[in-house]
Amino acid sequence: MDTLSYKTVSLNAATADKQWVVIDATDLALGRLASRVALVLRGKNKPGFTPHVDCGDNVIVINAEKVALGGKKMTDRVYTRYTGYPGGQRFTTPREILATRPAELVRRAVKGMLPKTRLGSKQLGNLHVYAGPEHPHQAQNPKTIKLNEI
Repeated sequence: MDTLSYKTVSLNAATADKQWVVIDATDLALGRLASRVALVLRGKNKPGFTPHVDCGDNVIVINAEKVALGGKKMTDRVYTRYTGYPGGQRFTTPREILATRPAELVRRAVKGMLPKTRLGSKQLGNLHVYAGPEHPHQAQNPKTIKLNEI
């Protein structure tokens, strides 16, 4: 036959090209930021995306304390957790989380957009969130990307 043959290429842990990227969260909407970060963590922005392999990049989010929430979400949104004891249901708002642990707000939003599997937990481990503009990953030579370039 005179036809071209195309093969589907599946990546594995050895052939995945994992990079380090930095995203500045200053004045970005939390949900839009989290969905784009989750996309990069999974590797869906790469042509060789393989669903069952951790082929995404390592993402560093800086300035997490300056993330924006629209409307009344800062006070009206409620995060619920349970301690495991009777009467142990606890509620927090994004304003309380930003006051104590600003990186936790972004991490929690990204976690909700990743698969709830062992692979999703491994991909969440590739996320590094910092409240301020400094991060300890300069040795990895991360490249800075804009949210709309993803």
